[in-house]
Amino acid sequence: MGFAGRTKQKEWAKNPLFSFGTTPATQIVEKPNRVTDLLRRIEDIVAPTVVGMGFEVVRVAMSRGGTLQIMIEPADGRPMDVEDCATLSRALSAVLDVEDPISEAYTLEVSSPGIDRPLTRPKDYVRWAGHLARIETTLAVEGRRRFKGTLLGLEDSVVRLRLDDGKEAAVPFDAISKAKLELTDRLIEEHRLAHEGAGQTH
Repeated sequence: MGFAGRTKQKEWAKNPLFSFGTTPATQIVEKPNRVTDLLRRIEDIVAPTVVGMGFEVVRVAMSRGGTLQIMIEPADGRPMDVEDCATLSRALSAVLDVEDPISEAYTLEVSSPGIDRPLTRPKDYVRWAGHLARIETTLAVEGRRRFKGTLLGLEDSVVRLRLDDGKEAAVPFDAISKAKLELTDRLIEEHRLAHEGAGQTH
């Protein structure tokens, strides 16, 4: 149930799920405290359903155009497909109808992370160690707020990466405002092999 005049539109196919280019990015609203609190509440609402269906929440974000983007991936690491997104979209739409956390009209978009995925959780920096990434921080770390380099992993809540000049940087996880993988031949190949392996199991 929602407020009078509220409209919702399911758009799980709005963005290509398996693009080999840069993942089309919804313009995400910068997160003042009020918006951040709302997104956390939404994640708390949808997470039990997502986990119960065998998936994990990667990111919850709201765009300037009123699109609620819930980014999800299978917990077992298999590739996600359109049917997964459609099933999750129906389930999450029902949950959000009941809890009704957003008063304004919005569009629900359920998607996979894509190849050049965002890095939002501590375990992402372990899983994707060895790959090239860009990181931005809320405050300056070692005199800078932007980093690009090869991920070396996570130790004691500190992300370590080797920069282009060969030096290593240590970025506290809590200081990171935005991070994503860079599209490289190695990343594309790993993605391709994962999909081939998934296809052979069906």
